[in-house]
Amino acid sequence: MTDMNENQNVPAESGGNLGGRIEAILFVAGEPVRVEELAKALDVSMKALENELTCLKDEYDFHQRGFTLKRFGHQVQLATRAIYSADVVHLLQPVQKQSLTQAAMETLAVVAYKQPVTRAEVEQIRGVKCDYSLQSLMNKELIMEVGRKEALGRPILYGTTENFLAHFGIGSLDELPPMPEIPKENPPEDLYPDGVPELTP
Repeated sequence: MTDMNENQNVPAESGGNLGGRIEAILFVAGEPVRVEELAKALDVSMKALENELTCLKDEYDFHQRGFTLKRFGHQVQLATRAIYSADVVHLLQPVQKQSLTQAAMETLAVVAYKQPVTRAEVEQIRGVKCDYSLQSLMNKELIMEVGRKEALGRPILYGTTENFLAHFGIGSLDELPPMPEIPKENPPEDLYPDGVPELTP
């Protein structure tokens, strides 16, 4: 009982190593944590934090630990290693995240590849109204307002968030797959190898 009281009086920052303290916070958080907030909470420099995060990730990967360290922009998170996901599913059968509607996915794709982009520009590309889809994506914190366009009415510009990166499991927008090429229309000579037929009245 005496030991417990003594431990309660010991300042948190005086015990444990930096790697363990990082693990404790990320484990309890469960969600991505901004590295700036992590450094502030641990009262360490960004350089010291980044070095320790690199060491932890290398250690996890070398030993093929059950979890790994994932980076999503300026956020970091402990996540289950992909090769062990089937075991987790067999035991816990986790409920999958609610999938986005087709309309929301199409709207999100336009924002992701064309950002910063206005509502009118999204609607021009999709050919339909996007008010509901944009609001839904805003509510899910997958997109956000990033400014206003210097044009008539100064319309709102939209861009993706770090939650977007986390949702799709990528570290940066550079990891987005390339845009599919739009097939060009076949020229007349391809359609008519023997020449374009003459039109008769």
